Amino acid sequence: SSCLFTLTVRGSEGLYMVNGPPSFTESTAFQRDSGKNCKAVAFSKDGSLFAWCNGEKVNIVNVTSAELLRSFDLPKAVCLEFSPKNNVLATWQAYTTAKDGTAGVPNLQLHDVKTGKCLKSFIQKKMQNWCPCWADDESICARNVNNEVHFFENNNFNTITNKLHLQKVNDFVLSPGAQPTKVAVYVPGSKGAPSFIRLYQYPNFNGPQSALANKSFFKADKVTMLWNKKATAVLVIASTEVDKTGASYYGEQTLHYIATNGESAVVQLPKNGPIYDVVWNPNSVEFCAVYGFMPAKATVFNLKCDPVFDFGTGPRNAAYYSPHGHILVLAGFGNLRGQMEVWDVKNYKLISKPVASDSTYFAWCPDGEHIVTATCAPRLRVSNGYKIWHYTGSLLHSYEVPSNEEMWQVFWQPFLDGVFPAKAVKYQAVPSELPSAEPKPAQAYRPPALRNKPVTTSKLHEDEPPQNMKPPGSSDKPLSKTALKNQRKHEAKKAAKQEAKADANQEPAQSSASQNAPRSTVPAVTSGDPEVDKKIKNLKKKLKAIEQLKEQAAAGKQLEKNQLEKIQKETALLQELEDLELGL
Repeated sequence: SSCLFTLTVRGSEGLYMVNGPPSFTESTAFQRDSGKNCKAVAFSKDGSLFAWCNGEKVNIVNVTSAELLRSFDLPKAVCLEFSPKNNVLATWQAYTTAKDGTAGVPNLQLHDVKTGKCLKSFIQKKMQNWCPCWADDESICARNVNNEVHFFENNNFNTITNKLHLQKVNDFVLSPGAQPTKVAVYVPGSKGAPSFIRLYQYPNFNGPQSALANKSFFKADKVTMLWNKKATAVLVIASTEVDKTGASYYGEQTLHYIATNGESAVVQLPKNGPIYDVVWNPNSVEFCAVYGFMPAKATVFNLKCDPVFDFGTGPRNAAYYSPHGHILVLAGFGNLRGQMEVWDVKNYKLISKPVASDSTYFAWCPDGEHIVTATCAPRLRVSNGYKIWHYTGSLLHSYEVPSNEEMWQVFWQPFLDGVFPAKAVKYQAVPSELPSAEPKPAQAYRPPALRNKPVTTSKLHEDEPPQNMKPPGSSDKPLSKTALKNQRKHEAKKAAKQEAKADANQEPAQSSASQNAPRSTVPAVTSGDPEVDKKIKNLKKKLKAIEQLKEQAAAGKQLEKNQLEKIQKETALLQELEDLELGL
C-alpha cells in the first residue's frame, strides 16, 4: 500500500519530508530546503498546507500539489501557526524596542492565506502564548492583552466584540469542537487570596453568577488546563515552584477536575511526589495520570475521579493515548532510559515493551498504528535521529544523522479525525526488516570483593503490580442525578447502620471516611481489654515507623538491610492490627 502521510524533519541537514511506512523514502512532493537557518515550521490542522521560514522568507505550500502558494518577506519569524480552517497564518518575531526607548513595531502578524494581505499587526512582547486562539470553526478568536481576554468574531480583527475582564487573567484556554465555545480562565492568587479557575460559555461573562463552574485553590504558581475533546470537563495541574516540605525539587503539584456542569473535585493520587503527566483519553470519559516519586505510578480515572485501572509502579514519566484512544503508551524519557509499555486500553492487557533509548520526543502517527521517537538537539547533541515503530513493538525504520550534524525537530503531518478508521488491536509483532532495538541491560556496579559471590538483590522499594480497580459489574455511564442521590442515600443509611452497630458493640466501625483520614484523627476507641489496647498501640507505633522509612526511601535514602526487612512486614502488621481492632 502506498503511504498517505509524511514525517517532516528539520535540522542542520535542512528541512525535508520523509514518506511514512512502508517506503520511508524522501518525499518528492516537498523540495528539500537545504539551508541551515530554518527556524519555524507549521502544518495546517488538516495537513493540507505547510509553512516554513528559512531565514529569508516565510513560504506556504500546498502539500498535495507541491505548489508554492504564498511567500512573505519575514526573515526574522520564529513562530508560525495556521488558524483551524486555514484562513489565517499567524507569524511572530522577537519584539525589539528602538534605541531611544520608544515602543517597537508590532511583531505579531495575521495574514490572509488566500490573498496574502496582512489582516492585523499586534505588539506581543512574550513568546509564551504568543498565538491568538481560535474556536475550531474560526467564528471567534481570542488573545490575552494586559490580563484581560479580548475576543474577535469571524476574523475581523479591527473590532473587539467582547472582553473577559477579571482582576488578572494569567491564562485561558478555549474548548475544542463545535459551538458553543467555552473558555477556561486562570486567575492567580495574590495577598493571601486563593487562585481560581472559572469556566464560561462565550459570550456570557457578566458577574461570577454567569460562570459555568468555579474552583479556587491555594498552592499554585502556575497551572496547566486541559480540556477533554467533548468539552465537558477540564483537568488542571496546579504547581508551586518550590516544595515547602523539601521532599522534591519539582515543587508540589495537585490535580483538579472541573466540569462544565459545575461539579469539581481534587483527584486523589495514592502516591506522594511529582505529577509528571496527565492526558485525556480521546473518548473524553477517562484520563491517565503519571505521578509519585520514582518508580512512578500510573492510574486511569473516570469522570467521577475514581481509579479504573492502576498500572502499578515503573520507570515512567509520560503517557500518550493513540488518536482513537484504544492504546495507551506509558514511557520513561528524558532522564529515564526510554522504556515504553504499550497497553490495550479496552482489555488492559500489555501489548509490547519496546525501548527507545535517549529519546527526547514521542508522537503517535495519525493512523493510530505507528509511532515516532526521536533524539533531538539542543536537548541531546549526540546521536541525533529518529525511529519509526509499530505499536506491537517492531522497529520499522531508523535514521541517525552523520556525527557532525544535528536534528532539531521531527513531526508527523496531521490529519482530521475520521480520515483513518480505527482498527482492531493486534498483539503479534508486525514483521520488520530491522532487528529489534534492545539495548544491552546495564550491569549494576559490584565492588571487587563481591564479584565472584552470588548476587543478592536488595530493593529500595517494592514494585507494585498492575491491578484493575473497577468494581465488578459497574458500568462506565455517569450516574444520573437521581441515581446519584439514591446511591448517596443508600450509603448514608449503610453508614448509619454501621455506626449503630458499632455503638452497640463498642467496636470501631471502619467507615470509609476513617480509612482515608490520617490515623491520628481517628478517635481512640478502647477494646475494653487493656492487653489488646497495648498491642494495638505497639502495632500503630511500628506502622508509623514503617511509613517514615518508606518516605525516606522515596526521597532517595539508601536503607539498611534491617530497615528494608521492617518495611516488608507492613502487610502482616496491618492485617494483625485489623484483626485486633475487629476483635477476631
